[in-house]
Amino acid sequence: MDEQHEAAPRIVVEDRAGYSRRVGLFSGVMLVIGGIIGSGIFLNPSIVAQRVHTPELTLGVWVLGGVVALIGAFVYGELGQRAPKAGGSYVYLRDAFGALPAFLNAWGLLLIIATGAIAAVAVAFASYTIALLGLPATARLPLAVGAIVLLSGINYIGVRLGTLTQNVFTLLKLVALAVLCGAGLLLAKVAPETAAGASTALPDSLGLAVGAALVPVLFSYGGWQQTNFVAEEMIDPERNLPRALLLGVIAVVTVYLLANLTYLRTLGAEGLAASSAPAADALGQLLGPGGRTFITAGIAVSTFGFLNLVILVSPRVYQAMAADGLFFPRLARLHPRYHTPTSAIVFQAAWAIVLTLSGTYGDLLDSVVFADWLVFGATAATLFVYRARERAGSVPRARYRVPGYPLTPLLFIAAAAYVVIGSIASNPANALKGALLLLAGVPVFFFWRHRTSGGKSAPRVRDGLHSAPP
Repeated sequence: MDEQHEAAPRIVVEDRAGYSRRVGLFSGVMLVIGGIIGSGIFLNPSIVAQRVHTPELTLGVWVLGGVVALIGAFVYGELGQRAPKAGGSYVYLRDAFGALPAFLNAWGLLLIIATGAIAAVAVAFASYTIALLGLPATARLPLAVGAIVLLSGINYIGVRLGTLTQNVFTLLKLVALAVLCGAGLLLAKVAPETAAGASTALPDSLGLAVGAALVPVLFSYGGWQQTNFVAEEMIDPERNLPRALLLGVIAVVTVYLLANLTYLRTLGAEGLAASSAPAADALGQLLGPGGRTFITAGIAVSTFGFLNLVILVSPRVYQAMAADGLFFPRLARLHPRYHTPTSAIVFQAAWAIVLTLSGTYGDLLDSVVFADWLVFGATAATLFVYRARERAGSVPRARYRVPGYPLTPLLFIAAAAYVVIGSIASNPANALKGALLLLAGVPVFFFWRHRTSGGKSAPRVRDGLHSAPP
């Protein structure tokens, strides 16, 4: 690491508690799929149809977004092989650009990006569940908090149980999507405007319309990067992490395209644009009220699985930050029996519950939606630093390499910049609030940096196995 980018001091301690390698290739693929597919594919395709109008452009934008996601998987695959450590983007940003950008990434996740997502998805899960079971609206918050506590407890006692839960709910959400797509492809009568030769009017400004439609598509494809957070717990991560990323993203792209084809065949582009719940409308049209009930259950299952994924992977980032001496030392500790960052999991759950009960998570999360793709672009840029160090001989040559380098990562960075700029331009006041929330981490960073360099209690590391002082 360059001297000007050196991270916070690390000290050796005798505690050897470390992460346990329990995540195989199949679980890795399920993490990728579960990290991308939430509720968006069941609800959001209508936004794309509203912006581009025609069936061909609607599918084309989803194809384009899939290409960007696939390039992202290639980039994160090489980065994961180069630094297969817990924390993912935090590690790459720290190694390439220094401790402050890495800390701000982790700070944003802890403050609102991950915890706000946990709150929002927990409430969404509760909303679908009470609708499905006919429970009173007053059950929403208790059910949301209960889901956070339950899944945090599951992930507290081991990554194996957490990934097993993820595998089950990812498979269930794939079953729901398979029923949706199968019914659409086998039972749907093709909507007139979707038939060969038929088309609705093109948007007035094709380029702007496609660009506007690409923003929600790229947000729907985001999430593959979270698997890199648990790289240190994967079996043979140098081999399995890139494979899991590629297989998972390819599976999601296939599912997304089939789902959109189902919507278009069933509802047509105009019907899709007018629908606020395209999955329910499509399956309800094909299978009647039972189809609507089934897809409501499918969305509840999908949100629950996504909630588990965020709760599982995000504490690894806080743990890595604390192990660098940049946060409460206790969060750096791994449980001697469970080999999980238990304090980080509890801390995350507590803050997510506060956000859930306060009801502020929605506005806060909206204000930092650009931050995910800001981190994606910055993380992809670290690949150029690693490659430069490789050419200089300071790091070994990576076995797995991004195809089309340097063009493909540059295209990915451009796509990320487009999403960030688009998000800021659409609501500059909200973006300013989000930027201020993230920049509030700067004094926090210098506080912890000073505390560590001043000889106070700091996390300690030996042979890459993170722990905290007893």
